[in-house]
Amino acid sequence: MVSVVGLVGLVVIVLVNSAVAALVTRFFRVRMNTRWGGALYSVLFGAFALLLLSVLLSVPVGPFVTLGTVTFLTLGVVLPLVVGMTFDYVWMPSPDEIDLPTSTN
Repeated sequence: MVSVVGLVGLVVIVLVNSAVAALVTRFFRVRMNTRWGGALYSVLFGAFALLLLSVLLSVPVGPFVTLGTVTFLTLGVVLPLVVGMTFDYVWMPSPDEIDLPTSTN
């Protein structure tokens, strides 16, 4: 049985992980000069970071939610990674399209 505290905690985990996934994706897109490098590093290192963050955030929620391993990985890592990367690749402009100022007065 899932309690209200467990559901709220699960929603918080998904939202925080989605934001982190979007930031990680943006970071690697800006830093990498290759076409596939940003996506590859976002998937590999982003998934690892989201797994660690999911485990860390699920410690206070753990007694309230009983999920299987596959469900936990899907809701804590895969879903936020897909949402975050989609947000960055679809909604945000490409790093090449952004005009940066030439001087910092």
